[in-house]
Amino acid sequence: MSKQSFSSWVKSGSPWVWLNAGAVSISLVMVLGLLGLIAVRGLSHFWPADIMEVSYTEPNQQTQLLIGELIEVETIPAAQLKRVGVDLPEGQESADRLLIKVGNRDHFGMDFRWVNEPWLGEAHYPKELLSIERREWGRFYGRLIEVKQQDEVVASGDHGYEELQRRLVRSNDLIADIKHLEYKVIGKINHSMESIRLDKRQLELNDVAESSYKYTELATEKQQLDVEYSELQKQLSILYAALNRDRMIVKISNGNEVEIPLAKVVLIHRPNAMGIFEKIGFYGHAVWDFVSSDPREANTEGGVFPAIFGTIMMVMIMAVLVTPFGVIAAVYLKEYAKQGPLIRLIRIAVNNLAGVPSIVYGVFGLGFFVYFLGGNIDELFFQASLPSPTFGTPGLMWASLTLAILTVPVVIVATEEGLSRIPRAIREGSLALGATKAETLWRTVLPMAAPAMMTGLILAVARAAGEVAPLMMVGVVKLAPALAVDNLAPYLHLDRQFMHLGFHIYDVGFQSPNVEAARPLVYATAILLVLIIIGLNLVAIHIRNRLRETYKASES
Repeated sequence: MSKQSFSSWVKSGSPWVWLNAGAVSISLVMVLGLLGLIAVRGLSHFWPADIMEVSYTEPNQQTQLLIGELIEVETIPAAQLKRVGVDLPEGQESADRLLIKVGNRDHFGMDFRWVNEPWLGEAHYPKELLSIERREWGRFYGRLIEVKQQDEVVASGDHGYEELQRRLVRSNDLIADIKHLEYKVIGKINHSMESIRLDKRQLELNDVAESSYKYTELATEKQQLDVEYSELQKQLSILYAALNRDRMIVKISNGNEVEIPLAKVVLIHRPNAMGIFEKIGFYGHAVWDFVSSDPREANTEGGVFPAIFGTIMMVMIMAVLVTPFGVIAAVYLKEYAKQGPLIRLIRIAVNNLAGVPSIVYGVFGLGFFVYFLGGNIDELFFQASLPSPTFGTPGLMWASLTLAILTVPVVIVATEEGLSRIPRAIREGSLALGATKAETLWRTVLPMAAPAMMTGLILAVARAAGEVAPLMMVGVVKLAPALAVDNLAPYLHLDRQFMHLGFHIYDVGFQSPNVEAARPLVYATAILLVLIIIGLNLVAIHIRNRLRETYKASES
């Protein structure tokens, strides 16, 4: 290529087009690669890995038997191994070190153990080895010895596995019944009793005489609830007695036999005896359990359903709040405000608000929404509950409002851009036909700007769903005792604290005492959060595209 042709090629802008396309391609590959890495690290955690049994002999130590899952393998240089007493054969420059999940934390003191490959014997994978997921103390590995009903042995050895599974199904059904009774039925009675207490307290604050019929009505209602509560407690006692009937005896790697009540077991399986289709089925069940169940063991076991629910609920409430605020502000600035230095200053302030650190919004939400607004609401409407706060404490509503303030600049800017793209002739034509300015705005301008509003909402949702810092101050918690929506009036409880996927990632990744057990859940929760954000955005994009098609159809 000659110098002149090269110069003309540069002036044509083609190099910059290719450079931009290359940069976008590289960015896309990096993003997809990162998401792929997170997905593989997270979703592989639910695959039923085979359980190995291997002897392990450290120098000058007795041979141990290890039972567990192989989690990770890393290569260690010979010099580093020599410092811990491992001498490799002549010419071998490195050896592997294995991370094995041995489980049985209540007996061994740890879930995971690093071992040096040169000290290991030959690994075996017996089909009878059990992987037991417990409600407490994490995973348990061993061999089934006996299945007992009270003190009577009903099955033993390998033949007891099917009997064990049948009794485990019964145990889990009983736990589901107990949970329903405690949280749904008895919880509703406790809520009614608390309402009676608050009503009585309100009567006292209003100086109503104790001889009033209102006190009598409350006392009668409470007496009826006490009778119902006593009956339910009897039912609970029967269920707990039935639940504690079955137990299992399991032999662990050190030779000890351990008795485990089935009431403390969630799931039992034998991965070494599973075929590929059985493992696929188990994998699907494990993934579903992760997204549909409650967390356990300081969030390192179980599922993340409360966090999923809290994230989606907060984003939906935030979207309902931020859209009218942002649209009204944009309409005023574009259609009604007299353009001048003051309006330009306001626009600069709006643009700068988008760059304010999110933790600042959290401090503002805590001071203004929680302490000021919430405290005054409690003083005016919830005096009977004081000094226990109702709205004067972090909760779902204040978190949603805080994120609405955080994202409102995005909606304002996007809506203003949409209003600017509407031709002036359309406004003038509507006014010429006799419509008022308000009618023109409501019937013509805003429908045409609706896709731009949805674009602003999409950007707001994408940012709000991943925020963590402000939520830590205005409503999110490690473990919420109840969801914000239940069967108790008013059914949507905006004053309750909630769980959030972003905070769940932070808590499990940085606050968990069991780092190795928490690591795969961090990846799994992260990819789940990304998928939820993508899902919410796809819904908003679909609505925006429908609005565009509607406008095009009406225009034609």
